[in-house]
Amino acid sequence: MSSPNNRFECRWQASRVLLAVYLLAQLFALGALLVVELPFSSVGIVLCLAHGAWVLPRQILLTHRSSIRGLRRDEDGWQLFSDERGWHSVQLRPDSLALPLIVVVRYRVQGEWWVRSVCVPRDSQVADVHRRLRVRLKFSRRRWLAPE
Repeated sequence: MSSPNNRFECRWQASRVLLAVYLLAQLFALGALLVVELPFSSVGIVLCLAHGAWVLPRQILLTHRSSIRGLRRDEDGWQLFSDERGWHSVQLRPDSLALPLIVVVRYRVQGEWWVRSVCVPRDSQVADVHRRLRVRLKFSRRRWLAPE
């Protein structure tokens, strides 16, 4: 019997589809705030614009130094990549989602109690790499263990 291969690595780039969906959602939110007369609708508009300024470079365009742009598995466990931290160990969460159109990797960084997410749409990777990522997340042994 052969031993299972624990090595896996993939990287992704910014997604045009995710950008379009986010901008459409922002457009609907801003449109609703402009159409509906609320006493503090200007605060909502400012919050929408601030959210866009925060999310676009970090999670959609992937231009910020802290943007997560890679995932790998080796003998040390699962690791995520960003320019700011390089490869760093994480614990994948059981509520991670691997669908044909999108992969949502839910993870917890070692030493922190909150859970974070990274979204990997299909158009951000080559089709074969995206398929291998989905298969790894669904069938990898010991995928929910905390990093050592």
